[in-house]
Amino acid sequence: MKKIDDYLHKEVLVLGLAKSGLAAAKLLHQLGAIVTVNDIKATDDDLVVQELRVLGIQVVCGDHPLSLIKDSQVDLVVKNPGIPYSNPLITLAVERNIPVITEVELAYKISEADIIAITGSNGKTTTTTLIYEMLKEDKKQPLIAGNIGKVACEVVQNATNENVIVMELSSFQLLGTIEFKPSIALILNIYDAHLDYHGTRDEYVRAKGKIYENQLKSDKAIINFDDKDVCERSEISQAEKIFFSTTTELEGGTYIKDGSVWYKNERIISIKEIVLPGAHNLENILAAITAVKLRGVSNESIVKVLTTFKGVKHRLQFVEIIDNRRFYNDSKATNIFATSKALQAFTVPTILLAGGLDRGNEFDELKPSLKYVKAMILFGESAPKLERIAIESGIEVIKCVDNVEQAVSTAFEVSEKDDVILLSPACASWDQFKTFEERGDMFVQAVHKLK
Repeated sequence: MKKIDDYLHKEVLVLGLAKSGLAAAKLLHQLGAIVTVNDIKATDDDLVVQELRVLGIQVVCGDHPLSLIKDSQVDLVVKNPGIPYSNPLITLAVERNIPVITEVELAYKISEADIIAITGSNGKTTTTTLIYEMLKEDKKQPLIAGNIGKVACEVVQNATNENVIVMELSSFQLLGTIEFKPSIALILNIYDAHLDYHGTRDEYVRAKGKIYENQLKSDKAIINFDDKDVCERSEISQAEKIFFSTTTELEGGTYIKDGSVWYKNERIISIKEIVLPGAHNLENILAAITAVKLRGVSNESIVKVLTTFKGVKHRLQFVEIIDNRRFYNDSKATNIFATSKALQAFTVPTILLAGGLDRGNEFDELKPSLKYVKAMILFGESAPKLERIAIESGIEVIKCVDNVEQAVSTAFEVSEKDDVILLSPACASWDQFKTFEERGDMFVQAVHKLK
């Protein structure tokens, strides 16, 4: 990693002691900062708290005392991405013009390796994984980080200029960046999401767009030609712009023609050879191909990955066939758009398992995608709203249950031979689970119990 003195003797408040907070605190301490960590859920008995204190790092547990900023000379706040800007400590820091960043900014500052950064409302994890696998197949020494895999500022510490870091980024992470500048930046799509956090759609779009903001002419901006918001936001980038499209043949871009994927008038692969299910994944595939071609990856390596890669865990993940019923785990579908795309991947009778955190939105936009849905099994805070949509859509079987495990057994009871049973919640998981991964794991375990 780069040896920098940007944080030497600076007073830094790290807010939130999750994986990113722990990694940021250790790195800042290593860089000579005077670090204080604050976490409302932590206790003095936690091992991570004790670990930091052994290093000489002050840890304040149990609440967010304003004195951490009022009574000190804090130069910088590094916050957990999930902590909203309405947090009193963050509000006070902003009022006092104290920079507030996420650990992604730290990672960029010390990284010796080029960064390929990926964001978007949906498809980030699949696209990030595809890019990583294609680079790996072509022996480009990639590392994966960010919103997938290890914390970014932890990964970059062991990276050299021989590596390339493939970094999945959320709007939460990007909002806390100032100088962050990837050599290749990609926005897959922009759809209404996380408005409870950002407040308005414009603020959400602005946060996503920060991935392009600091790019120079020597950098590359990959842009979804089919997404108006992405195209408009990309105008802030000075980088060379490369477009991809699933609907339009593009000179100098990546596109579909004659049933195949093409890059700059060069045929890469027939769509029939691609094993990743779902028409929506073509967008992810085109974006990934664009990114790796800019890094000199061979067509042979791209084809090898696309003819073997079946998807990532919790994203339209095939789980099992039981009594001729096919089970799919799409727990990462935390918004309506993602669930709509998952449903469009199937043209057979489908039983949809959905529900979760009620963010105040309705689900009317889901109706056009319910064409093949014969039953809906609902759970969580949003179950009543989804029940209304099911009734208005003429769904024959509607069941409300307490949790995902009950949803699996209920779905199996009402299913028939050749049905698809799909967990695609259209909601965040935080009403009943810590993460969407935990929700998906419960689904998979419940499916295996059916055997």
